[in-house]
Amino acid sequence: MSLTSAPPEPISADPARTVASTLLTQSWLDLSFLHWAVDPADVAPLLPAGTVPDTHEGLTYVGLVAFRMHRVGWFRAPGIPYFGSFPEINVRLYSVDRHGRRGVVFRSLEAARLLPAAIGRAAFRLRYTWARMTIDRDGDTITYSSSRRWPGPRGLRCRLMVRVGERIEEPTALEHFLTARWGIHNALASRSVYLPNAHPRWPLHRAELLRCEDDLVSAAGLPAPGGPPMSVLYSPGVPVRIGRPARSGTRP
Repeated sequence: MSLTSAPPEPISADPARTVASTLLTQSWLDLSFLHWAVDPADVAPLLPAGTVPDTHEGLTYVGLVAFRMHRVGWFRAPGIPYFGSFPEINVRLYSVDRHGRRGVVFRSLEAARLLPAAIGRAAFRLRYTWARMTIDRDGDTITYSSSRRWPGPRGLRCRLMVRVGERIEEPTALEHFLTARWGIHNALASRSVYLPNAHPRWPLHRAELLRCEDDLVSAAGLPAPGGPPMSVLYSPGVPVRIGRPARSGTRP
């Protein structure tokens, strides 16, 4: 837990750095964030080299995040309407590297389009899988459903039902810690890399979890949640820019 040579950057609701060269554009819409607290020692072996668990008041978190990816596009070209728009559910951990850059580490990413899942696996070595997925909204209630297709194990399921509540005018430090993550740590071609991102400040809402049937967290090599999540949040979403990857050994 002592790999960082610089202290973690401040928790910030606004982008921690400028994305000078845009690799991808997209929007993340209708997001539900579910989080469980875990011991950092339990997840440290699952992180890429050069990173350690990022913590808030001594704890780190497992996130289960469901949303709609909308119009993914390369560079600054217009987003693709069909192949670039699809439901997604990811299981993620929280990380910090030797330069103090906070980020997320994806343990799995279910996506409803085969082509983006295949590109994510081949080009970025992200743990994308192709799944049968739906997102349904009835008033203030949103239901996310997923059943994995490829690669296996086939049939892993996740079904979440969330009721959206009031807007959060002043998110807590923990709520910023869980949602305002300005990069991805990942292993790529036998080295650790950092992909920065930038987007407007999250509009966050309180949310109530009405139903949670999930195989994905335990399938990602994590302890199955022993109870309800300690944080449930919703956001209508934000437009996002993702920058080119930098090596973990490269200064930001």
